[in-house]
Amino acid sequence: MIYFITGGSRGIGAGVVLDAVQRGHDVAFTYVQSEEGAAKIEEEAQRLNPSVRCKAYRLDVRKAKEVEQVGDQVLADFDTVDVVINNAGISRDQTVVGMSDEEWDDVIAVNLTGTFYVCRFFLMGMVGNRFGRIINVSSLSAYGASGQCNYAAAKAGLHGLTQTIAKEYGRKGITANVVAPGFFETDMTRDALPEHMRQFWQKWSPVPKGRIGDIKELSATIHFLASKEAAFVNGQIINVTGGLDWSP
Repeated sequence: MIYFITGGSRGIGAGVVLDAVQRGHDVAFTYVQSEEGAAKIEEEAQRLNPSVRCKAYRLDVRKAKEVEQVGDQVLADFDTVDVVINNAGISRDQTVVGMSDEEWDDVIAVNLTGTFYVCRFFLMGMVGNRFGRIINVSSLSAYGASGQCNYAAAKAGLHGLTQTIAKEYGRKGITANVVAPGFFETDMTRDALPEHMRQFWQKWSPVPKGRIGDIKELSATIHFLASKEAAFVNGQIINVTGGLDWSP
C-alpha cells in the first residue's frame, strides 16, 4: 500500500508515518514549515525499515494549485496512492466575539478546505484503480468547544465532507472515514504539558482508562481503516478517546 499523509512531520502525523513504514508501506508525507523536522522523519523511517520508500514534500494545503503540483509529483515518484490521510491542521483559538476574520479564515482554509483539495485531487486515481481509502483526522472539538468556534466548525465540516465522499464513491471501491482522537502522547503534548499537569491528568483523568493515549493505539485504528479488511467500514466517525467523549 502507498500512503499519502498530510502534516506528517510532527505529532500524530509523524507517528502514523513511522508506524506505516514499520508495517511495510511506502509513504509520501507533507510538511509546511519545518524542513529539518521532515528530514528527521525521513531518516527515522529509513532506519526503521530500509526496504520501503518514505519521502517528504513541502505543501501548503490552502493552495489548490500547490496541492495539484505536489500531488502530480507524488504520483510521478510513487506511481499511485492507495491511502490518503488528511492530518494537517492548525488552531487559532478565540471566543466567537473576539475572533478576527483572519483567525476564522486560516483555520477553515487549512483544516477543511485543504482537506477537500487533497481528496479531490486523489479521488480520480482511486476511481481508476477501483480502490482507495480516505481517512480524515478530526477532533472531539467537532461537537463544540469553547474558544474554538473556527476549529470546531472546520472539524464538523470534515464529517460532512467525509460522509459525502463515502456516499458518492462507495460503489467505486473507495471508503472514507473519520478518526477523532482524544488526548495522545506526542512531541507537542510533551512540550505543552508540564510534569505536574501530567501527574494531575493521570490521577484525575476524565478518561476511564486513566491515562494519556499511546500514538500507536490511534495509528492502529487508522491502519485498520486503510486496509482491505475494512472494506465495509464506510462513512463512519470513529472516536479514539479511551472513553473521554462519553465519561461523566
